[in-house]
Amino acid sequence: MFRNTVIAGALALAPSFVFAQQPVAPATPGTSPGSSATTAPTDATPAATPEHNVTGNIGFFSQYIFRGLTQTDRDPALQGGFDYAHSSGFYAGTWASNISFLKENASTPFAGAGTGTMGTYHRGGSLEWDFYGGYKGTLGDFGYDIGALYYYYPGRINPAVRAASAPFEVPKAHTLETYLGGSWKWLSAKFSYSVKDETFGVNEADGTWYLDITATVPLGDFYKPLTGLTFVAHYGYQKYRGTDPRNVAFAPAFGGRTPDNDDIYSYKDVKIGLSYLLPKDFTVGAFYTKVFDESKLGYGGVGDVVNPGGLRGPYPRDIAKGTGTIFLQKTF
Repeated sequence: MFRNTVIAGALALAPSFVFAQQPVAPATPGTSPGSSATTAPTDATPAATPEHNVTGNIGFFSQYIFRGLTQTDRDPALQGGFDYAHSSGFYAGTWASNISFLKENASTPFAGAGTGTMGTYHRGGSLEWDFYGGYKGTLGDFGYDIGALYYYYPGRINPAVRAASAPFEVPKAHTLETYLGGSWKWLSAKFSYSVKDETFGVNEADGTWYLDITATVPLGDFYKPLTGLTFVAHYGYQKYRGTDPRNVAFAPAFGGRTPDNDDIYSYKDVKIGLSYLLPKDFTVGAFYTKVFDESKLGYGGVGDVVNPGGLRGPYPRDIAKGTGTIFLQKTF
């Protein structure tokens, strides 16, 4: 009786994670996103860089993956956004995608009835809408980028989850991160830092950070017949800070000790993929992602039992499992 209560409590208290697809970066003024070069002007005078540049992007993905985790339960996602860039280096943009994880991240197994699905959000919870802005520039062969990104998730908290979490607060998934990035040729690194107590639905998690190291290699630079084909390799490290008071529900899996956010939600992820630039600024591609050193209590499925304690994962299926994704994207 007590064990079943703890299991249900742990699932109901599962925080509302967000795993947003990286918004498409604003194009360098005078180029289309995804294009490696512009068409040369017919005369000897270089084309002037426009003071203002607005671009857009839309893409269809077989699932929504960010930071190694699926947030559509491996179902398709339609994503798109708009970007504004000024010739001085300042930029701003917005991006959106359908999601499902906010309605699935507190799923519970029903005795003799398989798996039920329940989430932190009761109404809404099907949209992620991002807003970002910053400044980017170059110093010789090196590039830099500094800015902020706000993740917005409209919807209402599920009353059943709120009741199960009492007396602790159940925050929405809204998150504010600042970031600092650098690049050299086809190598890039980006450090994102959460500046609010509520980070992706986890309480007391300010200071949580994510490190992204990526190699984006245009293969045509090494072998001309491969022009248009790009290889991508990525390593990421998600590090959570603080202790959500609701983590007390996970104590049976830690010998009675209340685990901190790092114990439950930190992990590492890798990604490899290929993309090919098609005519009319279309891009087609595929990539494989996998997560390492994760806790099933944070990212596992209801079929994943964690011993000691007998607690289960919060999702219908393990969202950190290695998986492949294909996509078609258009920039304009």
